[in-house]
Amino acid sequence: MEEIHFLYFEKSEHLQVTKSLEILSRYWGYSSFRPMQEEIVDSVIYGHDTLAVLSTGGGKSICFQVPGLALDGITVVISPLIALMQDQVDQLQKRGIKALHLGGNASHREIDIALDNARFGNVTFLYVSPERAKSQLFIERFKQMNVSLIAVDEAHCISEWGHDFRPAYREIKQLREHHPSAPVIALTASATKRVQEDIVQSLGLNSPKEFIGTMDRSNLHYEVRASENKMNSIVEYCKARPDHSGIIYCQTRRSVKEVVRRLRLLRLPAGFYHGGLNASDREFMLNEWLSNRIRIMVATNAFGMGIDKPDVRYVLHYEIPNNLEAYYQESGRAGRDGSAASAVAFWEPRDLLIMNDQLSSKFPPEDRIKAVYEAICNHLSISFEAGTDETYAFDFRRFSSLFDFTIQDVYHALRILQMNGTLTFEESNFLPTRLKFSIGSSALYKFQLAHDSVDALITLLTRSYPGIFDRFITIHEGKIAEKLRIDSGELRKRLEYLEQFGVIDVTYQSNSPRITLLHGRLPLDRLVLSPQSYSERKKIEQEKFNTISDYVQLDHCRQEMISNYFSGEGSPCGTCDVCKSRSTQPYTHAELLELIPTMLPASLEEIRHSTQLDLALIKRAVRSLMTEERIGYEHGKYYRL
Repeated sequence: MEEIHFLYFEKSEHLQVTKSLEILSRYWGYSSFRPMQEEIVDSVIYGHDTLAVLSTGGGKSICFQVPGLALDGITVVISPLIALMQDQVDQLQKRGIKALHLGGNASHREIDIALDNARFGNVTFLYVSPERAKSQLFIERFKQMNVSLIAVDEAHCISEWGHDFRPAYREIKQLREHHPSAPVIALTASATKRVQEDIVQSLGLNSPKEFIGTMDRSNLHYEVRASENKMNSIVEYCKARPDHSGIIYCQTRRSVKEVVRRLRLLRLPAGFYHGGLNASDREFMLNEWLSNRIRIMVATNAFGMGIDKPDVRYVLHYEIPNNLEAYYQESGRAGRDGSAASAVAFWEPRDLLIMNDQLSSKFPPEDRIKAVYEAICNHLSISFEAGTDETYAFDFRRFSSLFDFTIQDVYHALRILQMNGTLTFEESNFLPTRLKFSIGSSALYKFQLAHDSVDALITLLTRSYPGIFDRFITIHEGKIAEKLRIDSGELRKRLEYLEQFGVIDVTYQSNSPRITLLHGRLPLDRLVLSPQSYSERKKIEQEKFNTISDYVQLDHCRQEMISNYFSGEGSPCGTCDVCKSRSTQPYTHAELLELIPTMLPASLEEIRHSTQLDLALIKRAVRSLMTEERIGYEHGKYYRL
């Protein structure tokens, strides 16, 4: 019996792997997985809890989307950002896959319909924010769903030592009680060992399979440049590389505008990207950059989700983020094709002073935070104990002016209240219009015959969006208006007309920040700021700032500092600016990657003896070759694949 069981398992496993490749080919057009993807996919399909730490561009979403299609049931994806959820859902829907998302901005009606669709099996992927996932409405419907997989994206948010701590992530563990047989996969692009341990413990992962990618990017040349004038230095860098595609990261929208203005004045082809752009502007900018009509994209950290341009030759930082995790993720968008690329951080001495001041301002006095909370509740006319799970549009400038707060104080108070689990706060990100027909096709046809003014609009909607009778669909008002040859104002009138007659349910596009209370309004004596959201968080943020400050100031190998930070296993890279300034070695890292395979088969000691190179440099090159699957190891020797 044991032998028969073993043979059956082998056959079943082979069939399942074949199915995974078929899914990958059918929906994504790829003939093979990237390194580690296949092992992660297999782990999930065979029911193992899984932790995957893959660098930016490593294809994390494939690792739960392919199993989600292979398994029989719904995959619930918990994700922290509306823009991230919206991007992934849009991509899945374009591939003909049934996917929905429940961000903090979704109306109660939209949530109700989406959860019913999920409960009755009309959805394959349901994306939900961690705060929404802890609501009673969601939990009750979740219990009734046929859940085959729970995917926790950006899993570092579960750890107070992560760079974007979200307390609601801590409660995901409770969802497992309702579907204990469904495996959980936790994914992130960057997590220290401490954060990895926190993820496993806080999610309650059962004997998880762990797949930890290397932090080394052998083709990426890290460099830090101190400058008396960063703007001029960046301009000169871009001018010297007119045929190269690159990204320039800034920390604020104001800086994005300043850098773009300067580049365009000098006739350098630059676009811009930030969370406040509407859908058509975002799409236009992205397409111009992907098609190389513009070579340089100047952006905030909103640019990166779902962006996979392989031939980015450089990522520059006009302003450095305040932690090494964010810098690693952003710089890692260069050189995804495996060819040589550069990540250059520009800084002026005053930058670190400004960043330190900004860090202090991120933690206003506790009584100031409570005063902001009270003023917001008064401003939104929320009575005590009311407002649970209600979402409100929020005008920063008007509120700050009315209550005599600085915009900075209000912003940071909201961030701390979010970390405290009091409310959620979505910044000013463009959210497109979403709608669905609320009557059946027969009734709609009768309505259409009786109302000529909206006939063309109804026809266009039904033909363009097949699932519009079953679920809320994202639409682009600009494109629809263009096809109907009307202006946006007239389109809005026609949509409102349909809404008036109860023909559609609609949530109109918005560019306003939004606040959602996670429980009813509290009197100030019951509003307690936890140490995790205030005093301890302040200490952690200071430690993270010290690390990025060391990165730009110390004369240490850049790659080694990054690897040591994440895994404690760094070694000199031989290619960064610091290593090159010290190097007396006859070969660069890139040259070693070409040389070593020609010397095989050979042991590590034999390679060292032949090259007379530092052992750490040889080990790093060998690790890179193993990761790229160019060489293998057997019986004490490396060999070519």
